[in-house]
Amino acid sequence: MKTETPKGRQIREQILRLTEEYYHTEHIKAPYKDGDTINYGGRIYDEKELLNLVNSSLDFWLTTGPWTEKFEADFCNFLGIQHCSVVNSGSSANLLAFMALTSPKLKNRRILPNDEVITVAAGFPTTVTPIIQYGAVPIFVDITLPTYNIDVDMLEAALSSKTKAVMIAHTLGNPFDIKAIKDFCNSHNLWLIEDNCDTLGAKYFLNGKWQYTGTFGDIATSSFYPPHHITMGEGGAVYTNSSELYRIVNSLRDWGRDCWCPSGHDNTCNCRFAQQFGELPLGYDHKYVYSHFGYNLKATDMQAAIGCAQLEKLPAFIEERRKNWQYLADNLKTREDYFILPEATGNSIPSWFGFMLTIKKDAPFTRDDIVRHLENNKIQTRTLFAGNIIKHPCFDEMRSTQTGYKTIGTLLNTDLVMQNSFWVGVYPGMNQAKLDKIIRILLTAAKVE
Repeated sequence: MKTETPKGRQIREQILRLTEEYYHTEHIKAPYKDGDTINYGGRIYDEKELLNLVNSSLDFWLTTGPWTEKFEADFCNFLGIQHCSVVNSGSSANLLAFMALTSPKLKNRRILPNDEVITVAAGFPTTVTPIIQYGAVPIFVDITLPTYNIDVDMLEAALSSKTKAVMIAHTLGNPFDIKAIKDFCNSHNLWLIEDNCDTLGAKYFLNGKWQYTGTFGDIATSSFYPPHHITMGEGGAVYTNSSELYRIVNSLRDWGRDCWCPSGHDNTCNCRFAQQFGELPLGYDHKYVYSHFGYNLKATDMQAAIGCAQLEKLPAFIEERRKNWQYLADNLKTREDYFILPEATGNSIPSWFGFMLTIKKDAPFTRDDIVRHLENNKIQTRTLFAGNIIKHPCFDEMRSTQTGYKTIGTLLNTDLVMQNSFWVGVYPGMNQAKLDKIIRILLTAAKVE
């Protein structure tokens, strides 16, 4: 990157002063008033994100660069993990995390087509999509209420000689039973992929210490889409303590290349033209040697610049989410005759993404009754994403032929969540007035005010 001239520095400082002024002129939202829409989530930012964005744009480093390197280092420092690779979305992060485990470099531990991966059907589709698209077989097990996480008592029944991995998400900010999953994976030499997209900042107590989710598995993922704990607009990350998996992820993210030079650098290995690969001529340019069938899934430096400002706010965001979740829990616990209220997994401190409610089967109203009333009063609601992914049109062909996936048991709780559950937001954009309205409208809808 060229050195900036004194005149350029002066202009930059002027632009940044005006950017801050623009933020305070155009981006400050009016205070909430009754009748405004209450979103389930959204971006929370101040002038720092805008300043970082403009500052990085002036450098015109349009792909991965210095801001990305800073974010990756800061993210690793926050979680206490060794390696982080920024990518263009959480879905891409899940794709790369899974595909990394199919690499020939892993030899007999690599996942092959027709191998089996234990997961759940109650969640977001892109936790499952990479498994199916590669040709492995998802093995679906049920979840438990009120944690909405995988039923660990079903793990042994899901195990077969073809099982290679467990790939599951922590649900809505609530960690799954990490000890049980880790013990299971360790005892059967299985990979653990942690989809941490909805749970950044949650902690779990294991082996005498608290540790962030995303640091227990072999590899983990995050999403930085606007409703998530921090945002880059679009963006995600894959992270691991394994140097080998880190190299594979970066290869797959960067077109499948074998070279590990960072963007804008050449000949980091000092033997760029002196190696033998495959059946290529001796000394073929290492920058254009491909060890995997890869993609281009990098994020831009401008996205990472936003992420750097967001990461500074993450501890406060997490605390606000916990406070808002607890306020809803405290004010709705008197109606547990009609609602199943969420609970934290044992030995965990969640970093809540939403507040889940399940209508009990004998309640005098339905999920649709409640949701329709909330939405009509401009309170956004969401289901637990797919509910039961097997019931969706994308599974029609496989479901009709009973091929390509397996289920263990009847998935009763998964179906209950699909039919009777929804959630409302707890993100930092909430305040007491919004939370009080959610409570009031919810109880009015249930005719129990």
